[in-house]
Amino acid sequence: MSKIVKLKKGFDIKLVGKANQELADLAPAQTFAIKPTDFIGLQRPKVLVNEGDTVKAGTPIMFDKAMDQVIYASPVSGEVIEIKRGDKRKLLEIKILADQTVSHENLGKVDIASLDREALVSKIAVSGVWPNIIQRPFGIVANPADTPKAIFISGFDTHPLAPDYGFALKGEEKYFQAGVDALAKLTTGKVHLNLDGEIPAPTVFANVKNAEINKFSGPHPAGNVGIQIHHLDPINKGDIVWTVSPFGVVQLGKLILEGVYDASKLVALTGSELTNAAYVKTYSGACVSTFVKGNLNSGHVRVVSGNVLTGEKISLDGFLGFYHHQITVIPEGDYYEFLGWALPSKRLSFHRALGLLSFLNPNKEHVMDSNARGEERAFVQTGVFESVTPMDILPVYLLKAILAEDFDEMEELGIYEIVEEDLALCEFVDVSKHPVQQMVRKGIELIQYS
Repeated sequence: MSKIVKLKKGFDIKLVGKANQELADLAPAQTFAIKPTDFIGLQRPKVLVNEGDTVKAGTPIMFDKAMDQVIYASPVSGEVIEIKRGDKRKLLEIKILADQTVSHENLGKVDIASLDREALVSKIAVSGVWPNIIQRPFGIVANPADTPKAIFISGFDTHPLAPDYGFALKGEEKYFQAGVDALAKLTTGKVHLNLDGEIPAPTVFANVKNAEINKFSGPHPAGNVGIQIHHLDPINKGDIVWTVSPFGVVQLGKLILEGVYDASKLVALTGSELTNAAYVKTYSGACVSTFVKGNLNSGHVRVVSGNVLTGEKISLDGFLGFYHHQITVIPEGDYYEFLGWALPSKRLSFHRALGLLSFLNPNKEHVMDSNARGEERAFVQTGVFESVTPMDILPVYLLKAILAEDFDEMEELGIYEIVEEDLALCEFVDVSKHPVQQMVRKGIELIQYS
């Protein structure tokens, strides 16, 4: 039965630089990269190509020796120009110089009705689409050998400057429906499509069948799929659920209906330091330089693949992450501010004592840089984390259990229910300046590999 959930806890970070609903007239990216570091849980990547090889979109590029049935495929056609490795030959990037016109491997269309679950899983796993399916707990690429109790899709994003799914997925209705139909065969339970209860459903989601539609409203992190799972069907020890982004569902639908791995996407160019904040059509792993250079208000900036809360800092010549549909550019905050924390400020802050003026105008959009304005301090909190975490967990006690490596306490306090993004706001409001998301991942890995 569909549910309506109204959340009160959380905080919306309103920034200058939301993408206009138009396509930017920018040169297309020429180089693309697959980064193993994008895929949490990928343990032993095995490269299947060599420098100089010619590939198509959908050509197998690598796999994980620990889960060799899942293929990671090229997002574009072109030439493999570099296999970049770091210390101890750790695989960092596989770079591809793209053709002007992308050609695709013919993977074969799929008749959902005629395939059993095992055949469908095998088809998806070798196509390059499978890494879009993420397992909870742990937030890792799902194992095809598992059967989830349910699958969850969050149909809206409440992160700062997040892309508008109605615009980014316009015209993809039939592919989204085909993807939902395929997902419904992969679970013994329901496919949950969770929408923003405060606005009309975008066209791409308006008439979806074969899924249970739920409505969520409230401040960020209401759009986080982990928060939604907690309120619909909480994860206990031994449970497995899968999550897929709407973009991943569309990719799955294109595999079903067209027989191709289509990694194209509309990416939101956001942030106060861009002269043209809009959308650009590109492919997963695109080099961001053509979208950012020549599109800046200033030269001293931080480029983030993703959003400012959970995204990855990259260089001006860096590459878009596999799971990211947004590029954010903000001022770099590498300066020292003497007693800046103690002075009256117009800066956005969750704490009224530090950002009183921002509370007088709650709808104002702010320009914020990357400066943390302080160093790590004693871990002392008085209910602040709980006020931005709309879950029945105690985040401070959970984080302290992680620091103490107390496995029993971590399990009792909800480690199976969270990944980094679910407590990212705690890191933003933390006056003690702790790397909360790193701490969460440490706890997950302790539990996962214990």
